Amino acid sequence: MRWDADAVRDDLRAYVVEHLGAPDAVLVLDETGFLKKGERSVGVQRQYSGTAGRIENCQIGVFLGYAGRHGYALIDRTLYLPQSWACDEERRRTAWVPETVAFATKPKLGLTMLERALDAGVPCAWVAGDSVYGTDSAIRRTLERRRVGYVLTVTSGQRLWPGTVSDWVEEVPADGWHRLSAGDGAKGPRLYDWARLPFRGAPEGWSTKPC
Repeated sequence: MRWDADAVRDDLRAYVVEHLGAPDAVLVLDETGFLKKGERSVGVQRQYSGTAGRIENCQIGVFLGYAGRHGYALIDRTLYLPQSWACDEERRRTAWVPETVAFATKPKLGLTMLERALDAGVPCAWVAGDSVYGTDSAIRRTLERRRVGYVLTVTSGQRLWPGTVSDWVEEVPADGWHRLSAGDGAKGPRLYDWARLPFRGAPEGWSTKPC
């Protein structure tokens, strides 16, 4: 049978929005690994897998989730094609990788899915993602331009004008930190220390501040 996977994706997204859509919902970027034994599955190689928590022979899929007060579901996906695959014509031909598929980083794949969802009018208040996506300035700038809020993890060395994240942290007074739980994990509450500072790089007119 021949069928259009992207058309199915669009139908699923419309169904999710119809039943779970809310203006305060969240779009969530993340990736996961699919462990493999062989070498023929498209994109498979030894790479870090969050599923296994270590480097394994696996494929990596990048996903866009939708979460809100009414429930949550995945609404988009794409398979990460490493450079070792993208540049190997024989391997691509054997695995039937389309010529139109080129190498793209995980943040680039994530940004494409975000823009696709926003262009389709998916209602949301903000976007969440770990440091794989938070350290990519293109994602942050795109969301700021489209006036979509975000909570994205960055590393301590990440440059956020006029300095690094470490420089910003030094400005927080001792009593400015608050220990809060991000929910229960496998080993109990996931406690993190939070502080709030004005985001000096925000577009004019924004009053949002990141934690």
